[in-house]
Amino acid sequence: MGWNYGDVSDAIGEVIPGDNPALIHDGKVTTWRDFIFRTNNLASQLLERGLKTNDKVAFYLRNVPEYSELQVACFKARLVHVNINYRYVADELHYIIDNSDSKAVFYSTEFADRVEVIKPNLPKVEHWIEVQDGAQGIEGATQYEDLVNTGNGKPLGIERSPDDEVFLYTGGTTGMPKGVIWRQTSIWGDEGGANAANDYTPPKDLAEHVANVKAMGTFGARILVACPLMHGTGMLTAMAGMSGGGCVVTQSMLKFDANELWTCVERDGVNAISIVGDAFAKPMLNAMEENPGRWDFSSLMGITSSGLMWSPDVKKGLLKHHPGMVLMDKFGSSEGLGFGGVETRAGEEVSSAKFEIGPTCKVFTEEFKEVTPGSDEVGFIAMRGHLPVGYYKDPEKTGKTFPTINGERYSIPGDWCQVRADGSLILLGRGSVCINSGGEKIYPEEIEEVLKSHEGVEDALVVGVPDDKWGQSVTALVQPTPGHALEEKAMIAFVKTKLAAYKAPKKVLFNDTIFRAPNGKSDYKRVTNYAKEKLGIA
Repeated sequence: MGWNYGDVSDAIGEVIPGDNPALIHDGKVTTWRDFIFRTNNLASQLLERGLKTNDKVAFYLRNVPEYSELQVACFKARLVHVNINYRYVADELHYIIDNSDSKAVFYSTEFADRVEVIKPNLPKVEHWIEVQDGAQGIEGATQYEDLVNTGNGKPLGIERSPDDEVFLYTGGTTGMPKGVIWRQTSIWGDEGGANAANDYTPPKDLAEHVANVKAMGTFGARILVACPLMHGTGMLTAMAGMSGGGCVVTQSMLKFDANELWTCVERDGVNAISIVGDAFAKPMLNAMEENPGRWDFSSLMGITSSGLMWSPDVKKGLLKHHPGMVLMDKFGSSEGLGFGGVETRAGEEVSSAKFEIGPTCKVFTEEFKEVTPGSDEVGFIAMRGHLPVGYYKDPEKTGKTFPTINGERYSIPGDWCQVRADGSLILLGRGSVCINSGGEKIYPEEIEEVLKSHEGVEDALVVGVPDDKWGQSVTALVQPTPGHALEEKAMIAFVKTKLAAYKAPKKVLFNDTIFRAPNGKSDYKRVTNYAKEKLGIA
């Protein structure tokens, strides 16, 4: 059967207790009763203003309750979610809205000045809707609260399709962002069972799913989305939580604060946390170490990380402070979900970059030959099954990323890996940032993990910069741990004790911050430009 998130939301809205929390933001609760009322009104008002099935709606918001409300309203109204990185400024912002053909843009008053600059050059946008987080930003703009409070709050009663779309714009590491087109039923195929209501087992049909939600009664999993909702990890986590009748917990932090996160876990009874690798996990562990016994973690059952490697020592430290939880690594991308994963519990072996390969995955060489497990061959991870339609308005890139191999369509986002004899994956890194130095392929994430294992290193990123001799020279940007003085020669020597000498950085730069996106992912383009500037390379 096909699945549609609007139908799911309508169906569970009939059985879930109205007083259950649907959203918690900075301790303020939106009940499911209010959530249903507001999302139904918002969906209805968007259609009354002339938006039609498959029209695009851009979200220019931080982690606020309105993000989840708006996304569910789009599902109900058969409109297409378009995510915008809230760090984008005029040119980038204009590109996403124009490229996506968005008919409506929802923006926070925080970004009103940026929106005013681009509005005159976006004639295809019919509606600009302001989500106030302070004083009014743009005079005459439609106000979000006016929309959600207009109407009777009843379901729309319209027929929907499993082919209704969701867009996921991915910045990538090279070129302009691309919109990945997902059918809602394909997302459910990989993520639909990933909620507590179904005991993490996909239900056979909507009736079974609704029965599972109803059986929860007053309990619904409370999921703290620590990473941005406008990125895939945060968005999919929130979708799974809401469609399972749970609660999405968010915080209004302009900069990640681990102390505030743990306070939220205790105050709001958080059951699960969604993060992106060490950029979140390391500060979380530091806060635990610096404040022993300060917080009650008893409600927390697990932390899930996706999109970035998670260091073994950090995992061990987290489990030392809260041995009752499970740590989950998920290996996926905007172009494919469920490439692999691994769970870690207290007392078990902890590893980095090793995943159990997904049941629909294979690893191919560049010639589309399947890699032999246990060999030294390096290949691309590929997945078949529930896949995106492709990239919006880019058939050439769609053909390259979603090739047909031996009669089956695969997604190959470009992640290099090796396959161990037991079938597990060793993730090496994304092909687009692979460094070619003297003819050798070098994977930045492998070197980054070694650097981060040094006690004096808080964070590290590795890039290749132009070099007359080597083609590209391996260059590291290192953020020292407070109180540690590091030297370039010592860091290079340290890497050589762990990896082949040709993989060691030729240069190491030090800075008190590392250039990462809000979701914790590496901003390799910015690091490369910074390194070239510091090294005087044109």
